[in-house]
Amino acid sequence: MTVKKVTDEIGKQAALKIRNDVFVVEQHVDPALEWDEFDEMDSVVMFVDYAEDGTPLATGRFRVADDYGKVERICTQKTARGTGSGRRIMTAIELEAKTRGLTKLKLGAQVTAIPFYEKLGYETCSDIFLDAGIEHKEMKKTI
Repeated sequence: MTVKKVTDEIGKQAALKIRNDVFVVEQHVDPALEWDEFDEMDSVVMFVDYAEDGTPLATGRFRVADDYGKVERICTQKTARGTGSGRRIMTAIELEAKTRGLTKLKLGAQVTAIPFYEKLGYETCSDIFLDAGIEHKEMKKTI
């Protein structure tokens, strides 16, 4: 399995398909809430983890906001959960943040995903809030 930084339209479409499958289809997020202006910005970096056969398994998005590396849209195809794919995406994002000289990361975690992020060293720093109708908490990590 290999994580690649998205550098072309094929990679971008793979990332967007995973997000559609997980957030829009599986979690019933309104597409108008899933797709945003950051998907079109050159300063935003997307990553995709691919299986050996080239099947896209997981994706995540990274951008800089308020001196933080902002980790967004982390999701894994249902069939790839528990395989380390999400962890590989998070590792790639952390490396990207470090190469940009950032020392702090933040993300909005779905409440059900908090244990995953805690294992990666993130700490909860907010009360529950709703994002796209799903309960989240903000989490931060110093790298």
